[in-house]
Amino acid sequence: MIDETELPKTENTGVCEECFGTGTKLDPVKGAIPCPCRRPDRFKKLLAAARIPPRYAKCSFATFKSAPGTSQDNALLLAQNLVNDFPVDRGLLFMGPAGVGKTHLAVAIIRGLIEKGFAGIFCEFGSLLKEIQDSYNPISKSSELKVLAPVYQTDVLVLDELGATIPTDWVRDTMYQIINKRYNDQKLTIFTTNYSDARGSDKEQVLEDRIGTRLRSRLYEMCKKVVMDGGDYRRVGL
Repeated sequence: MIDETELPKTENTGVCEECFGTGTKLDPVKGAIPCPCRRPDRFKKLLAAARIPPRYAKCSFATFKSAPGTSQDNALLLAQNLVNDFPVDRGLLFMGPAGVGKTHLAVAIIRGLIEKGFAGIFCEFGSLLKEIQDSYNPISKSSELKVLAPVYQTDVLVLDELGATIPTDWVRDTMYQIINKRYNDQKLTIFTTNYSDARGSDKEQVLEDRIGTRLRSRLYEMCKKVVMDGGDYRRVGL
């Protein structure tokens, strides 16, 4: 396990201390003025640090397509409300089959919060675990700490494809360590998963089977569950 007291110091790219994420600060002479944190260079810096894959670079609320009254439309509303009301007590857990827009909305949340001056990071969970494995130094653990520090400290973290990795003991321990750290620090975390809580048959696995009972319990308190259904948009036109 990692000694969290040894976490390296990282650059503070969190919420602006002058406008507190509103984008407007009070000048003693001019009154309310745009905050310098909204400069394009700061936005670009936070966006680059968010590690959003090129495939999802254009994902935003404006580009999300949903029909009124559908589960996607409800998910869009919840995601928009989270950004509008941030800081909030709970994140979102997007559940549903492939191609219903879970990752699109998760990325849109990061972009929306970055526009307000907050820092965010996108992680595909399997890739994050691989990065931790590749960096691990059994003597100093310094490389592993460097990988995990920004994941622990960022204002909003997206963990995409939760439960997709084969749940070995190491995977479950590492997954628990990351999520439990953010749970204890009350940091906003957004999750996406293809697994549900409803077991359709004795052989069908649910999210708890993939991440363990302890973590599923944490997620009930950390996130509001958002179930999305419908067809795979990637198949349209095939």
